[in-house]
Amino acid sequence: MAVVNDDPDTVTVTETGVGKFQVEVLAGGSVFLADEPLEAGGLDSGPNPYDLLAASLGSCTAMTMRLYAARKGWPLARGTVRVLHTRLADGRDRFAREITLEGALDADQRRRLLEIAERCPVHRTLERGAEIITVAAQPPPLDARERAGVGHIHAMEEACED
Repeated sequence: MAVVNDDPDTVTVTETGVGKFQVEVLAGGSVFLADEPLEAGGLDSGPNPYDLLAASLGSCTAMTMRLYAARKGWPLARGTVRVLHTRLADGRDRFAREITLEGALDADQRRRLLEIAERCPVHRTLERGAEIITVAAQPPPLDARERAGVGHIHAMEEACED
């Protein structure tokens, strides 16, 4: 039985117990693994946290340009965003974007879409920085997990169904 995230604005990350770093990510209606590469002691079973951050920037950039082009009725056939993350000598992080725009766009449209890329929400969040608040939470009692249908007993009962 898949765990359902009842809050679509919350991302839940839980250790899987497989390997040293592997986690399961529940984001919206999607479930995927994140991990570290083999050379860092992981299983390489999913993107690492900085890959996910770069993917957030790249996907937001592509989506924002798509939305703008659609609103303007511009012939953007496809946008591709490659993102490279590096750590600078001073300890700061750098995300370099390479944007490819396909379609019969004129020079002004291409220039404007690159300007719009600078305004995507994830770009702005990274530029401004963000406040992070951390609070301790208690796990729900085991019987509450069972009642929710996500515990071991439920899984065993489900496995025994004909």
